[in-house]
Amino acid sequence: MTLENIKLDVEYVRSQFPAFNDPLSKNWSFFENAGGSYVPKNVIDRLTEFMTSTKVQPYANYPMSKLAGEQMDNATEYFAEMINAKKNEILIGGSTSINLYVLSNALKKILDKNDEIIVTNQDHEANISPWRRLKNAGVKIKEWKFNLDNHELEIKDLEKLISNKTKILAVTHCSNIVGSINNLKKICEIAHKNDVIVIGDGVSYAPHGFPDVKELGVDFYTFSLYKTYGPHLALMYGKEEILKDLPNQNHEFLNGQYPYTLNPGGPNHEELASLIGIYEYFENLYKHHFNQSEKTTLKKINKINNLIAKHEEMIANPLLEYLNNREDIKLIGKNKIKNKNRAPTISFISNKISSENFSNKLIDKKIATRNDNFYAWRCLKALGINTNDGVIRISMTHYNNMSDTEKLIKVLEKI
Repeated sequence: MTLENIKLDVEYVRSQFPAFNDPLSKNWSFFENAGGSYVPKNVIDRLTEFMTSTKVQPYANYPMSKLAGEQMDNATEYFAEMINAKKNEILIGGSTSINLYVLSNALKKILDKNDEIIVTNQDHEANISPWRRLKNAGVKIKEWKFNLDNHELEIKDLEKLISNKTKILAVTHCSNIVGSINNLKKICEIAHKNDVIVIGDGVSYAPHGFPDVKELGVDFYTFSLYKTYGPHLALMYGKEEILKDLPNQNHEFLNGQYPYTLNPGGPNHEELASLIGIYEYFENLYKHHFNQSEKTTLKKINKINNLIAKHEEMIANPLLEYLNNREDIKLIGKNKIKNKNRAPTISFISNKISSENFSNKLIDKKIATRNDNFYAWRCLKALGINTNDGVIRISMTHYNNMSDTEKLIKVLEKI
């Protein structure tokens, strides 16, 4: 069988997630993955093991402490391999919002009065508000607005915005409302020609395939680990040549010890160690689907990413087509996934009933979803959508199957 013909074994995937057999969640179709994903058994086992055997202060010389430190270090090293970074280029913090807030405080060092920062109105607030706050330091904030006709961020508009005073560009890799995957590599190329630092928000991208940060060329990149099958933590990558020169945001004695300088308080020990389980889960996916051995973790991840992308396209496109053909529904973003041009994060509104009412009707039929602005209220405001009622959002990931899609469409037909 050629690589092109290999399909994701979704039944095997679902067998790795205990939630599908839990009495509380069994018989539900879970479509709230963009808010937080289910967790595979590997992660649960690693967390339990740490709490049982090594819940001590790490890095001392007694056995339990040494093992705790080793597990924390291994988790960091594995994730560095998965996204093609160096170990000292990633940090694990409490959330993407916290990580970006700390980063914005550190990057104030490079800014002078009247320098410019570009943000978009398509982003989650986590990658907007930390930079907008810097206007209090005399920085000018410029907004890269998406096209209201197709809901896309247009490259030509970015080229008009950038000037010789632009120092930072904060942009989403994938919108958590529109679903479009932006060409972050091209964006970085344009920005770097003008010596602009790019902060990429990968929160809505990473659950559908871990990024190769070196290939993207991005200076900083963030995503939430609780949306990539792990505990409530977040990862931030930063280029070493930038990280090492940023002012310390941590304890004084940690001066020069990046990336700890951008992680005040440090990571949660047991949850950091449990991230080994995500690595193990993806290793298991690779072994289950492929016979040949790859030398690097990155190559394995790329193959799994392709499997996931094909599967998600297959289960999401029937829903996109159905919603696009409903006259009483307004679909946000592209109406078809092709060559991973959008994520299976699908937002819409009804012109007959409120989003809250619509969402509750889905919940009544054991469709787990919700209505909200999902912290992308500037995006909804630009679209003319009530930011309190918000959109109905159906977000899939690779453990959803065609039965979930068919069940959802049947329920939608009755609303």
